Amino acid sequence: MSLSAGKLKHLKALSNKDGVIGAAAMDQRESLRKAIATARGVDAKSITWDMMSEFKTAVTRVLTPHASAILLDPEYGLEAARARSSNAGLLLAYEESGYDNTKPGRLPDLLPHVSVKRIVDWGANSVKILLYYSPFDDKDVNDIKHAFIERIGAECEFYQIPFFLEFVGYDPKAGNEKGLEFAKIKPQVVGGAMEEFSKEHYHVDVLKVEIPVNLEFVEGSGVYKGQKAYTRAEALDHYRHAASRAKKPFIYLSAGVGNAQFVESLNMAAEAGVQFAGVLCGRATWKDGMGVYAKGGAKALEEWLLDQGVKNIEAVNAALKGATPWAKTLGVGA
Repeated sequence: MSLSAGKLKHLKALSNKDGVIGAAAMDQRESLRKAIATARGVDAKSITWDMMSEFKTAVTRVLTPHASAILLDPEYGLEAARARSSNAGLLLAYEESGYDNTKPGRLPDLLPHVSVKRIVDWGANSVKILLYYSPFDDKDVNDIKHAFIERIGAECEFYQIPFFLEFVGYDPKAGNEKGLEFAKIKPQVVGGAMEEFSKEHYHVDVLKVEIPVNLEFVEGSGVYKGQKAYTRAEALDHYRHAASRAKKPFIYLSAGVGNAQFVESLNMAAEAGVQFAGVLCGRATWKDGMGVYAKGGAKALEEWLLDQGVKNIEAVNAALKGATPWAKTLGVGA
């Protein structure tokens, strides 16, 4: 599989010494604002731009010495980007936070004052898009999303910057994505998206994917709650089957779960023999810091990050021993 010199250079900048992506994610926007407001007991509107930037800057400054890269957003994160460690590459989000809830299908949109050219000018090594996607949704809905990704892929191809596509599964019938019934179809949702966006015409370089099973429904897992969607052996098979459908390097996202659960998920991927290229890990590393910041401010957050935040990211880094360099998947020299 060919990779241009420009994209290859950027991917190297996002990787650790082993050629694995061990990136932190700090591009949350409205969900971060709401969480801080809830912990503080105030309306979300009272959480200012300065506070959002301050939180992101603290996370970036403390955690990037332990990460190969950081994912930020242009709305609140450009100041934080300047605070990152010199060893860390930079990914910038291109999409609006959330999705259009006035129409069916969780349709995406782009930040109106951002383009791939501007992301390049800001010094990023990658463009990241989050897309809500289900292969079980209406064909017209998915066709809109396919065209959307085709446009962004062409834009990234022109500017020779890697395109990281994150997709989050959902139930088009408005079921509970955290429940047992969705857990049963989650492997097909994740695997179907991995297969679709591996197609060359999208020009996606790295797939940012969910763990293909919900560990809360894996019999015997550390977070098992008594309702079984799969045995451990079946869960490992789901890891393998989803991975077999990807024709591009893929990394796992933490999807808001706790650190211990995400680490267990990565260890299961290694046990399954899955060739994942790393992680882009957000809340599993720093989410408990939101309450610390809400009650104690930036100094308290920084102290928490230096202790527990660093422990969390190092636990994830230890689980990356089971990862495979993206260059091996692409068949190129790293």
